[in-house]
Amino acid sequence: MGRLEGQVAIVTGAAQGLGEALARRLDKEGCKVVVADINFEQAKKVAESLTDAVAVKVDVTNEQQVEDMVKTAVERFGKLDLMVSNAGILIAKPVTEFPAEQWRKMMEVNLVGYFLCAKAAAKVMIPNRKGNIIQINSKSGKKGSYKNSAYAASKFGGIGFTQSLALELAEYGIRVNAICPGNLLDSPLWVNSLLEQYSKNQGLTVEQVRQKYLAQVPLGRACTYDDVANVLVFLASDDASYMTGQAINVTGGQEMR
Repeated sequence: MGRLEGQVAIVTGAAQGLGEALARRLDKEGCKVVVADINFEQAKKVAESLTDAVAVKVDVTNEQQVEDMVKTAVERFGKLDLMVSNAGILIAKPVTEFPAEQWRKMMEVNLVGYFLCAKAAAKVMIPNRKGNIIQINSKSGKKGSYKNSAYAASKFGGIGFTQSLALELAEYGIRVNAICPGNLLDSPLWVNSLLEQYSKNQGLTVEQVRQKYLAQVPLGRACTYDDVANVLVFLASDDASYMTGQAINVTGGQEMR
């Protein structure tokens, strides 16, 4: 029996990458999973490979679509125990070259999207007087990120929202926490996008960028999906019943605050 047997979970941004890995781990731990993503076709493929899951197309910046996503979870599975706000984007540029519309888009997806998911989840969790809301944040929510200011700003905001919401929802037995992963250097996001973006920004080769970020980790290795999933399962379980308002670092010692 899994540690989260019988729970109903929504994971946003779950069609690929870290979100997909988290959805698969929750499935393994006994959850019924709503695989939510703007890429509906890929979300369907993931959902079809899980034990008891449904795919939902959602743009997390669209309040009606987010509310419909939560409604689908409750109609399909009867309740909602866990909201995992994972959907996010990263555009890295020097501030003088950052178009305002791209800056706003980062805030809309990474911060407003989290707010809308948490709001919709809280509406159905409050009457039940229990539930978990967990944001996948970043080490960049704790410390500024070089030529990556929009992302860091959105993630700092996410931690502030996490702490505030934890205070607001504690009286209903709802816990709100964040997970702050380190650099997932071997993930598709890094391999296919971020290493190249940082290479351009910093005037380094892709391999130099990888080695630069690896050298900053005291434990000497990149963060993995399993590292993040292990903490997610713990926070969603009764083992973490006395934890709320926390932003847990999963950084190999790179960030300790």
